[in-house]
This record gives sequence, C-alpha cells and structure tokens, in this order.
Amino acid sequence: MTYAQIIPADGYRIEGDKVIFSFDKRDYFKASVDDEGYTLDFADLDIEKVVVAGEFNNWSNKKWRMNKIDENRYELIKDLDDFDDQFTWEFKFVVNNLYWAEPSKEMMNTTPAIKNGRNLHVLNLKMYTAVPDKNGNATFKLKGHENADKVVLSGTFNRWDEQLFLMNKTIDGWELTLKLRPDIYEYKFIVDGNWIEDPDNPKKKRNEFHGWNSVLDIKVPVTFVLDGHTDAHKVILAGSFNDWNEHKLKMTKTATGWEATIVLSGGKHHYKFIVDGNWMEDPDNSVKEYDYSGNINSVKMVK
Repeated sequence: MTYAQIIPADGYRIEGDKVIFSFDKRDYFKASVDDEGYTLDFADLDIEKVVVAGEFNNWSNKKWRMNKIDENRYELIKDLDDFDDQFTWEFKFVVNNLYWAEPSKEMMNTTPAIKNGRNLHVLNLKMYTAVPDKNGNATFKLKGHENADKVVLSGTFNRWDEQLFLMNKTIDGWELTLKLRPDIYEYKFIVDGNWIEDPDNPKKKRNEFHGWNSVLDIKVPVTFVLDGHTDAHKVILAGSFNDWNEHKLKMTKTATGWEATIVLSGGKHHYKFIVDGNWMEDPDNSVKEYDYSGNINSVKMVK
C-alpha cells in the first residue's frame, strides 16, 4: 500500500511505502539533556551521530541511527509496516545519544511534550501515516453545508485531530480522499467547530460521549493457498471472518493444490482448512494461536 504525502511536515516525509526521516542541523537552535533541566546552543555540538527516537521505538536514543548525507543532513528510511498499531506518533532527533534536538514553534507538526502527565515545556515532532491522497482508497463526502467556513475530517486514523485534515469545498458540499490501511475506522466531520456524524453512512458506533461515530471498514483481497491434497473432493476455508462456517467458502482446485481469495478487514484472523470433512491448520504458516476453546488455529495478519 502506498501513500503520497501532501501535508507539509518537518522531520519526515512519506514516499510510496517508505517513511523517510530527515534531520538538518541548520533547522535547530537548542538542545536539551535528559533530566538535567538545561539547554545548550545547537551550534556548540560536535555531531558524531543522530538517532530517531519516538513512541514507535519506546523513545530509544540508540536504536534508529540515521545515515549521514552531507555536513548538515541525516536520513533514515523505514518501512510503513514498521508502524503497525497507530496512525500518529511523536518523535525527536537525538544527537550523540544524549542531546535532544528541540523543535522550534515555527515548525508545522509540533505538539507539547508530555511525560508521565507532566508538561516538559518543550515540543515533540508529530508524524502521521494516514495522509490525504487524491488517488487514495477512501473518499469522505459531506453534502451541503455550503455556507460553512471550514470542515475538518477527524477520526481514529489521526487520533481525532481537530485541525489536520481540512476538507475541500465542492459544488455540492465537502470532500477529502485518504489512503488508509485495511482496518475499521471511526470518524466524524467538524463543521465550523460542530461535530456531526456522516449523514450518508448508516454504519455507526456508540462513543464514550453517549453519541455516535460513523464507521468505515477498509478491506483488501487476501489469498489463502493449500498446497497438495489434489486427490481431495472438497476443501473449505473456515475462520473467524465467517464464524467458522463449514460450508460457505469452497476453495478452488489448482494444478498444485487449492486456493481461495476473499476480502478481509485489517487485523488478525484465525482460520483452518477442512479437507473432505477433516479440519487442519495451514501447514505452510508457522504463525498459530490458541482460541478461547483451546483449539490451535493458523493466523493471518492483514495490514
């Protein structure tokens, strides 16, 4: 799955299925030291190495070392698949495993740094992996509201940010297209500060404020393959995605075995094959888990 970033951001960019962290020492003026309570001028640092530290690697000041591009710039390329469970992360750059480069207020994607509920009075950078893309796979539309000054799309894909995803005004309302990973998302529109559900989406979920969020399920085709068993008369694919139905998903016989392609939401799915009435795990998938009944099932992760 690819993304095309069009929101300007400091410290990173997204190209295709890669996240490219970028550090330029000319953008920083101050650095701080953990628990020391003081800052120093960035120009006084003799930079030997730069590391990316953030929520995605437990704020390690050693793990994600960047590559030096020239006298001023460093880069680190990571796969989007390295960022599994969230869609926004806070991060910073660490010089020589000790000095934290402090973002300035002029940088676009900053947020107050909070540690154990305490405001540290400095800023973190913020990274988003869900971004607007005109060629994306999820188009959000809100009809009407022609007199609104601003409409924002907010949801679980951006931690309910109230400013980030400004929608575009169209002839009959507002619209924004995102590129999203397979998953089940909740969202709302913010029309001039007022939160509303999607009136054209009947799928909703109760929220903690005793109201409703609209729900969008992004699915992708997933192919299951069972090699061999060419003498079998019938093979069924059963799993958590179809309530373990023993009849519905008949697999197609191929020259080397059996195959079935179905559309699944993002996340973890348990499954088994039923070969002429006999249940079996996927012999070519080493990832298995027990279910609540104590049965061992094969596991398919959809990202």
